[in-house]
Amino acid sequence: MCHILPAIGSLNQHLYHLKHHPEAYRPQQCPHCGRGGVWRHGHYPRKADREGKDGAYLDPVPIPRFYCRHCQATCSRLPGCIAPRRWYSWSVQQAVLAMLLSGLSLRKAARMSQPGRHTIGRWQRWLEDRFSRYSFHLRSHFPELGRHGSQTSFWLACFHRMSLAAAMAVLDRDGVAIP
Repeated sequence: MCHILPAIGSLNQHLYHLKHHPEAYRPQQCPHCGRGGVWRHGHYPRKADREGKDGAYLDPVPIPRFYCRHCQATCSRLPGCIAPRRWYSWSVQQAVLAMLLSGLSLRKAARMSQPGRHTIGRWQRWLEDRFSRYSFHLRSHFPELGRHGSQTSFWLACFHRMSLAAAMAVLDRDGVAIP
């Protein structure tokens, strides 16, 4: 079951869709039991706007929740612009990871961006630790990525072809966990 809606690329677009097209978020089946008929079950607030324009932030951003009447489990759906369990957007993460892949040190990348050195190091380890699994799935969808043997060349080619958000949406659609 997809937890990420890749077509929603900004917080403003997310808020617009929640107001005018809320049914786009409803999963067709429960991710826990696989049966249909999940109900809207309110929302939870998420602090997702780390880049507020002119001091105006969109936080808290509502994330819709759904309830399965069969197994009594709840689930939620995130717009493509919000990374699960992360404070920073996919675009910020991609920019920082691209700096590291291009040869910048953790310290220099931290000076050039908002996240701290320890956060950036966690992102780097996350990408390295999951390389074999993520690259396998992404190469199955995009065979041209198979020409790149090293992690560095693979991820740089991947980022050239698509955003990190789009890559994570493909993995989510395949059922690969995105921690």
